[in-house]
Amino acid sequence: MSLKKNIAISDSGFVFDPLSGNSFTTNPIGLLILQGLRAGKSEKEIAEQLFDTYDAEPSRVTKDLSDFMMVLERLKLTE
Repeated sequence: MSLKKNIAISDSGFVFDPLSGNSFTTNPIGLLILQGLRAGKSEKEIAEQLFDTYDAEPSRVTKDLSDFMMVLERLKLTE
């Protein structure tokens, strides 16, 4: 799964979809996920980066990543 190319992401976590006009704000973890997707990383690579960056249980990181990815799909921000 990848992030649509036209999605704008600021360094502060502001996300804008110019096709729908919708905008969102995400926390630093969400921003890390979005930046990973933008860089072409796989979900596994993003999960590993989350493990390295945050002190959290792997099962929790995997579930939170999966949940976030489902939200991105629902908002039609991925392709």
